[in-house]
Amino acid sequence: MSRYTGPTWKISRRLGISLSGTGKELARRPYPPGQHGPTQRKKLTEYGLQLQEKQKLRHMYGLNERQFKNLFVKAGKMKGVHGENFMILLESRLDNLVYRLGLARTRRAARQLVNHGHVTVDGKRVDIPSYTVKPGQVISLREKSKNLQIVNEAIEVNNFVPEYLSFDPEKKEGTYVRYPERSELPAEINEALIVEFYSR
Repeated sequence: MSRYTGPTWKISRRLGISLSGTGKELARRPYPPGQHGPTQRKKLTEYGLQLQEKQKLRHMYGLNERQFKNLFVKAGKMKGVHGENFMILLESRLDNLVYRLGLARTRRAARQLVNHGHVTVDGKRVDIPSYTVKPGQVISLREKSKNLQIVNEAIEVNNFVPEYLSFDPEKKEGTYVRYPERSELPAEINEALIVEFYSR
């Protein structure tokens, strides 16, 4: 199954969560897409709730099903709480951290920056969006890429960098200081339902 590249607003409205992080999708039409969207009152089964939660997280980070499942299995081999480890692994992806640092306005834009070779980790160019960044590593832009208009615009509008990251807007460089705590990760996700979904 390939990565979803269709309209994100439809998915946001179907899942009831803002995938862009702006909230514009739900402000305009706060109901599911389609002819019967405004009148739908379906009660989800337990399986439906678990599936919906998985799809929320998968679309939020922009992974295909195979990548998502592989990361879930990897999290299960780590010490600690399975669901929290999974969320931390997702948060440690290079494309996500580029987005969190404010170098891109969306995760899709961050993935494109990485894919096109604009991003470096500890001074070495990395063009793999799924690259797992470890605490202490420095994320920056190549010298040629530091004046990209799309990056400058993103930095201007970004007004929040999580505490587990440090960012220098002058150098356009950030450090992954530590792994995030659960309280610093998306609160609208119930990872326990995702663990239940894959444990069936």
